Amino acid sequence: MTKNAIIALEDGTTFRGRAFAGDGEAYGELVFNTSMTGYQEILTDPSYHGQIVTLTYPLIGNYGINDEDIESWKPHAAGLIITEASRIRSNWRSTKSLEEYLVENKILGVHEVDTRAVTLHIRSKGAMKCVMSTTDTDPDSLVEKARQSPSLIGRDLTSEVSTPEAYDWPNENPAYRIAVLDCGVKRNQLRMMAERGIGATVFSNKQSAGDILATKPDGFFISNGPGDPDTVPQVIATIRELVDHGVPTFGICFGHQLLALAHGGKTYKLKFGHRGANQPVKNLRTGLIEITSQNHGFCVDKDSLDPDALETTHVNLNDGTSEGLRHKKRPMFSVQYHPEAAPGPHDAAYLFDDFIRMMGAQGA
Repeated sequence: MTKNAIIALEDGTTFRGRAFAGDGEAYGELVFNTSMTGYQEILTDPSYHGQIVTLTYPLIGNYGINDEDIESWKPHAAGLIITEASRIRSNWRSTKSLEEYLVENKILGVHEVDTRAVTLHIRSKGAMKCVMSTTDTDPDSLVEKARQSPSLIGRDLTSEVSTPEAYDWPNENPAYRIAVLDCGVKRNQLRMMAERGIGATVFSNKQSAGDILATKPDGFFISNGPGDPDTVPQVIATIRELVDHGVPTFGICFGHQLLALAHGGKTYKLKFGHRGANQPVKNLRTGLIEITSQNHGFCVDKDSLDPDALETTHVNLNDGTSEGLRHKKRPMFSVQYHPEAAPGPHDAAYLFDDFIRMMGAQGA
């Protein structure tokens, strides 16, 4: 028998639903994602560490959970809010239900919630601290718990999801070997590198620049990750040293933000972030429009970039925010969105090929 659940926000707003998976309380920043599919990839994306995710698509769980579409070693979302949990799973790859997966990983899932109302509230008021509970039935008590819970601003979350030890991603006889700085790397980034003949050694975000340079990588990749990029000055210093050594560098999402900070730029928190698989981005160098997968709550202030060193290459067509940059003198570029998709479109997969060409040009 499912239990009643209350979702409480720090501004005093509450929503009601029923738990379809798990029990107890979950804390995090309440955000929403507009993707129609890909709930498994969303749950296992380390960038969602510390967040309770609301999915706007109304029916979730209909194709179950499989072993192939996992983006990290475990789900990282603090909780899941949906309109309706599918009672039936139907897919030839499915090995378990969404409910079983959430229970197995001790993640609270709540449905029978008006997710349209939740999304409209966040869009109006902004992402905010949240607690949802099946055990505390007092809305006022839960609102106070939400207010007292830690904020994402000023917290180093990426160190909580980074690998504790370096490891190699399998790839026989790679044409290039790169160093990956794991700030919350998604597996599909490593898969797409391997498909293109790139071997990768994945390093902790605490690894020193000297140790990484000692491996003599052909390229340097900085992954996505959760939280506030201003909280990891030691990582920013490591990145700056590697770029200054002339190692061809590619950054995605959190990596994009860190590269901007490493070159004197600034970042700021967006009101409700960009999370979904249909964000339109304009490539300013080609004039082409890409439909992209995105998941970020912080953004680079493109007006803070040194015009003599950095060029903005991509902008978001919804709000004009920074979606890409490149260094004018060094082999370095980055994007705010996710060219590896998972979930989402593949319009931007060419960026991995651009990275290969940049490494090839540097080694010529």
